[in-house]
Amino acid sequence: MKPLLQLVDVHRTYQIGESTVHALRGVSLTIERGEFVAFMGASGSGKSSLLHILGLLDNPDKGEFKIMGNNVSSMTEDEQAGLRNNVAGFVFQQFHLLKRMTIVDNVRLPHIYSGLKGDFRQEATERLKLVGLEQRIGHTPNQLSGGEQQRVAIARALIRDPLIIFADEPTGNLDSKNSAEIMKILKGLHDGGKTIIMVTHEHEIAAYAGRVVIMKDGLIVSDERSAEMSHPVDVTRESRFEMHDSRTSSLWQDGRFTGFMAQAFQSILANKMRSFLSVLGIFVGVASVIAMMALGAGAQAAMQEDLKSMGSNMLSIRGGSAKIRGASQGAGAVARFTFKDVEEIASLRTLVKNATGVVNGAGRIVYGNKNWSSQLTGVGFEYGSMRASIPTVGRWFTPEEMQMRDKSAIIGVTVVKELFGGTNPLGKTIKINRINFKVIGISPAKGFSGRHDEDDVVIIPVTTAMYRVLGKDYLSGIFVEVASPAQIDQAKTTISELIRKRHRLKEDDDTFNIRDMTEIQKMLKSTTETMSLLLGSIAAISLLVGGIGIMNIMLVSVTERTREIGLRKAIGARKSDIMLQFLVESVGMTVSGGIIGVLAGIGMSLILATFAGWAVKTSLISILLATTFSALTGIFFGLWPAKKASSLKPVEALRFE
Repeated sequence: MKPLLQLVDVHRTYQIGESTVHALRGVSLTIERGEFVAFMGASGSGKSSLLHILGLLDNPDKGEFKIMGNNVSSMTEDEQAGLRNNVAGFVFQQFHLLKRMTIVDNVRLPHIYSGLKGDFRQEATERLKLVGLEQRIGHTPNQLSGGEQQRVAIARALIRDPLIIFADEPTGNLDSKNSAEIMKILKGLHDGGKTIIMVTHEHEIAAYAGRVVIMKDGLIVSDERSAEMSHPVDVTRESRFEMHDSRTSSLWQDGRFTGFMAQAFQSILANKMRSFLSVLGIFVGVASVIAMMALGAGAQAAMQEDLKSMGSNMLSIRGGSAKIRGASQGAGAVARFTFKDVEEIASLRTLVKNATGVVNGAGRIVYGNKNWSSQLTGVGFEYGSMRASIPTVGRWFTPEEMQMRDKSAIIGVTVVKELFGGTNPLGKTIKINRINFKVIGISPAKGFSGRHDEDDVVIIPVTTAMYRVLGKDYLSGIFVEVASPAQIDQAKTTISELIRKRHRLKEDDDTFNIRDMTEIQKMLKSTTETMSLLLGSIAAISLLVGGIGIMNIMLVSVTERTREIGLRKAIGARKSDIMLQFLVESVGMTVSGGIIGVLAGIGMSLILATFAGWAVKTSLISILLATTFSALTGIFFGLWPAKKASSLKPVEALRFE
């Protein structure tokens, strides 16, 4: 039968600062199953280094180390972790219990990395009863004495029913009474068939072992066996010594992820204030993203409504030069448009969908004892559909009313507010420049265009405006709806040529201008999108700052929990397990902050809409984007600390001060 553990000419050297320490200098040793071996020697003799190599917590620099005839040097780091979890149990001088957990959770910790399903609380409770702690099950390590904490460590070492117990100075921090109790437990385990490998500096403790190996300066100087040196071992359990990591099931199948989640939130709650401050950075970032994107989306939506009022594929033809609009011009400097011009333009059916003339002026509106100065606009029949002005309350003019120069009016919501307050204006009679008009509709609300209130308007038939109210025989302008966006440039050229021909204008005459309103739409849309992007970018910067805060906290956490990482690796955690656990903590904090931030962002949006009167629009996409981005922030900024944690060597992490 192959020996359980075998060392052949093993060397181990450590670099401490500029000094080189030769911990082991060619050690050869064989340990059979069922032995109780005690390593003794002065401090620095190499006994702990030898134990760490035998327990797969460290690897030799030179020489061979075999388990059941299999060379450990051929194993990967994860395979060694799987072997530690399956066949080894560790009892340390410093106990290495996680203070934020109950002792039951401490004992069942190795099962998180076993790949087996279940919570194993019952098994942990049984192990605690075995070491006489059944009355302290709900306690945390801080509530126990040193001897009780060491018994918890023994119970943890037994939870996976290992074949080898490695004990590093198990009584070093205990008084004589507790030391005797701990050794009694270890002796009982040996009598039950466990292989016990122990480091001690006390002869009375070493006396419990059946074999005592004395070391000095990295060499074995004495190896003495008593008459009764081992106990029989159940050889049917050799399958536990497979030289590979058998944990091949997914995280979801074996329940490890659930365990990592619970461990992560325990760690987060263990440092409440620090975690809160970390979450606060993400919370502010996500809330800002939601609020700013809602503000940007609201501005875009409001702009879309404004753009609808302009109509689609629209051209505006006005008299005068576009370069000096509003300036005083001499006689003949402004083209005067007529209904014949509108008819000629509308006849361009391959290019033009609709055309209508408008006339503008000022109007004094009176109703009862109230009066109001407003913009008066005379329009053609097609104007309502072309400029999205058909009332939702009331109706539009009929062609007959246009022909008969009917005294009907459609008023804007500002006029309604100023003259009628909360009463219904439909059917009421108002005076426009002392002429009675009947209100037949309320124009759709359009808001402000720059400093101009688009709702402070009275719309009447163009014929009525020209011949009954304003006394004009020409149009102020013409609106043309082009058949398609692709034909806008061609339509501008054709209409320009048509007007010059009808009015006998030269090519260099600058007496009219054609404005492409789609260009204005594009400019406004581009401006709004740029502002939305700017607002979102500013908010994203705050989220980035929050992510950096998370990374900082996780790096501090890795340093603070170095020994814990060493313990987890000692009981079987792989690199991926450690990395995933720290990532789960990082993502847990960012997602928690993200969820709270989403609620706060929606609240901020409502406050802006209610009290500031700003247009806001919170979309599901912005919520999903902010939440997803917060999770990705946790992954991105948690990756480096997690990788740093997973790269720690078990023995170095356990020794960390």
